[in-house]
Amino acid sequence: MTTRILPVVGEADAARSITTLLSQLPEAEPAAPVGDSTTLIDTLGRLAAESIDELPEVVLVHERIGPVPALELIREVSLRFPAVGVVLVTTDPSPGLFSAAMDSGARGLVGMPLSYEELAQRVQAAAGWSVGVRRHLGQGNDVFTGPGGTVVTVSGAKGGVGTTLTAVQLALAARASGMNTALADLDLQAGDVASYLDVQFRRSIVDLSAIQDVSPRVLQDAVFIHPTGIGLLLAPGDGERGEEINERSVRQIVSALRHRYDVVVIDCGTQMNSANAAAIEMADTTVLVTTPDVVSVRAAKRMVRLWDRLQIRKAEETVTVVNRHNRNTEIQPPLIERITGTRVSRVTVPANFKELQAAVDAGRMQDLEAKSTVKQAMWGLAGELGLVKAPDPVEKGGKSRGGQGAFKGDRGSIGIRRGRSKP
Repeated sequence: MTTRILPVVGEADAARSITTLLSQLPEAEPAAPVGDSTTLIDTLGRLAAESIDELPEVVLVHERIGPVPALELIREVSLRFPAVGVVLVTTDPSPGLFSAAMDSGARGLVGMPLSYEELAQRVQAAAGWSVGVRRHLGQGNDVFTGPGGTVVTVSGAKGGVGTTLTAVQLALAARASGMNTALADLDLQAGDVASYLDVQFRRSIVDLSAIQDVSPRVLQDAVFIHPTGIGLLLAPGDGERGEEINERSVRQIVSALRHRYDVVVIDCGTQMNSANAAAIEMADTTVLVTTPDVVSVRAAKRMVRLWDRLQIRKAEETVTVVNRHNRNTEIQPPLIERITGTRVSRVTVPANFKELQAAVDAGRMQDLEAKSTVKQAMWGLAGELGLVKAPDPVEKGGKSRGGQGAFKGDRGSIGIRRGRSKP
C-alpha cells in the first residue's frame, strides 16, 4: 500500500533533509512540503471536502512550524482530521515532549538528525493507524470529519457599541436562510447572549474546559438548542469561572463547533484575553464593531493594533462594521477605514434604537420585526459576509421560487445575495 506523506516544515534546510529521506522510504509518496500551519489546515480542508480518502495518511510536523505552535497544530489536526496520523519531528525527543505530543494527538515522535530506520518505523505505524481509523469512520458517527463550516468572530471596539446585538443578528440571519448555525458567547465575564434570546440554561462553555477530546456527543450535551434552531454555547453565569477557559480549551471547542455547524458566530466581547485571542486567530472572518464617534474609532484603532502586535489578525483581514450610522455625522465609513486600516463593510447599521427597545427589554431579539431597518441592515451584513445561503434560482417572470428571497419563513425580510465568503 502506498503511504501519502505531507511534510510541514518552515525551515529550508530541514525541509530538504526530510524530503530527501522520505523519498527513500519504500512505497512512500511524499508531497511537496508546506511551510506554515495555515497552509496545512487549508490544504487538508480542501482535500477532505472532496473525500476522506484524498487525505494523506501521515503528516510530519516540524517543531518550529508557525504561526500556530507545533503541539497546538497537532491537536487541531487530530480534532479536525482524525483520519490523519501526525508525527512530530523535533531536536528534543525527551520523555516530557513525547508525553506532551501524545496528549496533543500525535501518533509518534522522530528525533533530529533523522534516522532512516526510526523515520520508517514511525511513518509506518502512523499510516497503519490512519488506515484503521478510516475503516472505523464508516461504522460510527461519534467523530468529527470533513473541512468544517465558517467561523466568524464579533468583537467590539469598546463597551456599548452593539457587539452582542450584531453577533445575535448574524446568527439569526444565517439560521433563517437554512444554515446549521451555532452562536458561542466568549465574553466570559459579562456575556449577554442568553439575555438577548430569553434563555435559561445551566450548562456553559466552562463545562468543556477540562475535557481533553470534545466529541460530538460531549458538545451536544453543552449546547442549548434555541427555539429558532440556533445552537447556543453560553458564557458562564458566574463571571469568575471564565478564568477556567484558556487558549487550549478554545482551540478545541472552536474546532468542534466548526465541524458540527455550517456557520459558527462567536461573540468575543470587548476585552482581550488568551481565550478570545485564540478564537480570533482561528476565525475565517473577524468583525470589529464600532460607532461613528471619536472615542469608539480610537478604540477600534487600538484594538486593531493590539491584534497585529499579538500576530493574531492583520488590519486588512478585519471587517469593521459601523453601527448607529448617521449620514449627518462628521465621521463617515471612508474615514474610519483610513484610520483603522481595516476593510469597512459596505453595509452600515442605522441609528434607530426605538426599533430595538421592545425586543431588547423583553430579551427576545428573535422577535424583532422584519421591517426594522436595523434588522435589515444586520441581515444584509450577513449576506455580505457570506453567512447565508444564496437565494433560489430566478424563474421566469423575475421571481425566485417561493417568493421569499434567501430567508425562508421570515415574511417581509429582504432577499440577500451572497457576499464574499471569506474576506
